[in-house]
Amino acid sequence: MDDKARLLEILRDKSYQKKKVTLASGRESDFYIDCRQTALNAEGACLIGRLMYGMLKQGKQVEGVGGPTLGADPIVTAISMTSYMEGNPVPAFIVRKEPKGHGTGQWIEGRKNLGEGANVAVVEDVVTTGGSMIKAIERVKAEGFNVVRVLALVDREEGGMEAVKEAGYDLEVLFTKRDVEGK
Repeated sequence: MDDKARLLEILRDKSYQKKKVTLASGRESDFYIDCRQTALNAEGACLIGRLMYGMLKQGKQVEGVGGPTLGADPIVTAISMTSYMEGNPVPAFIVRKEPKGHGTGQWIEGRKNLGEGANVAVVEDVVTTGGSMIKAIERVKAEGFNVVRVLALVDREEGGMEAVKEAGYDLEVLFTKRDVEGK
């Protein structure tokens, strides 16, 4: 079984649930995809790192990879670790939901590993409407970085890809809702 097929199997087993939930967008849904369950699994993290780093090696190169906490945290760490093991270290960063309430008041954790104006990728675990992704992109740009790639583990196919496109970015995804549901 190849890496992508195995990761999809883990996503279906650990992350997909058929149940009523309220999403971050405020929408109600009859299914939930909790990618953290897969990204925090040792094999899942390894596969995410390999596959998403593989995506980043194609196209415009990046000097950092980050995304909104909490969903992107294990994903960007997996990508960064994989890049190091492959001899091309790409540092990770995390975008806070609000600035740190003490000390330096940072929005971005890990910024000292990035040069000013660095070309970066913004990564999300699941994209629904694209709102969280677009907020993260705006925050990263406001902090002086150049967002050149936008990736997600799963697109729920509920308008997020189109919203990100409207914001001026092409969303690259590893899986769609149809893939996860097996349809």
